[in-house]
Amino acid sequence: MDGFWKVAAIVIGAGLCSPIGGFVATRFSPSSLLLSITVGFAGGILIGTASFEMIPTALERIAVWLVVPAVILGMLLTYGLDMFVNKGQLAGDEADQKPKVESFHRRHRPRGTMVTVLAMATATEELIEGLSIGVGGSLGGATALVVGIAIAIDNLSEAMSIGALARKEDDRTHVRRTLVWTGLIGLSLMVAGLGGWALLRNVPVEVLSFLLSAGAGAMLYLTTTDLLPSAEEHQYQQSAAIAITCGFLTALVLSQVS
Repeated sequence: MDGFWKVAAIVIGAGLCSPIGGFVATRFSPSSLLLSITVGFAGGILIGTASFEMIPTALERIAVWLVVPAVILGMLLTYGLDMFVNKGQLAGDEADQKPKVESFHRRHRPRGTMVTVLAMATATEELIEGLSIGVGGSLGGATALVVGIAIAIDNLSEAMSIGALARKEDDRTHVRRTLVWTGLIGLSLMVAGLGGWALLRNVPVEVLSFLLSAGAGAMLYLTTTDLLPSAEEHQYQQSAAIAITCGFLTALVLSQVS
C-alpha cells in the first residue's frame, strides 16, 4: 500500500492545484506578464519532464523502436481530441487557412465556448497526465513525483488562463464557471492517477514503459500547441522565453536530484 499512498498524495496535490489556480483567477485578473511567466514556466517544465525523466525512464526498460511509436501515439491521441472538440478544423492565427477555418466554425460551431473548449480539452488531457503519474508510480523510483510536480505547475497556469478567459467572456458568471471547470480538471487527474495505479501496477514493465512514453508524447503535444503559443502571445520583453528556459532547467534539476 505504500505505492498507493505515494501516488495518492501526488495526484491529490497536483489535482488541487487546478481549483487553487482557478480560485486565484477569480480573486483578481492575472496580468498578461504574469500569464506569460506562469504558462511559459509550465511549458518549459513539461518539455523538460518528458525529455529528462519520462522518456529516459522508458528507454531503460524498452528499446527505442518501441519508445518512438509510443510517443507518436500519445501525440496523435491528443491531436485527435483537439480535432474532435474543434470538429476537424484547426488553424493558427497567421495561417493562410485561417479564414477558411473561421468560416467553417461559423457554420459548424466548436463543441462549446472558448472556455468550454479549453476546459474540456484540459480535463481530458488530465486523464492522460494522471495515467502517467499512475504508471510512474507503478514503475517505482521518483518518476511519479517529478511528473506530478510538472503537472501541478501546469494545472496552476492552465487554471489561471481559464479564469482570465472566462472573465473576458462573461464577467457575471466567470466565478462559477471557473471554479466548476477547474474542479472538474482536478478531479479528472485524481481519478486517472489512482485508477491508473490500481489497474496497471501488476502489468509487465514493458507495457508500463510504453504507456509512459505515450504520456510523454501527449505532454509534448499539449506544450507545443497550447502552452508555448499562449506564453508567447502574452510575453513582455521576452518574458516567455526566460520563463520557458527556467522551467526546462527546473525539470533537469528535478530529474537529477530525485
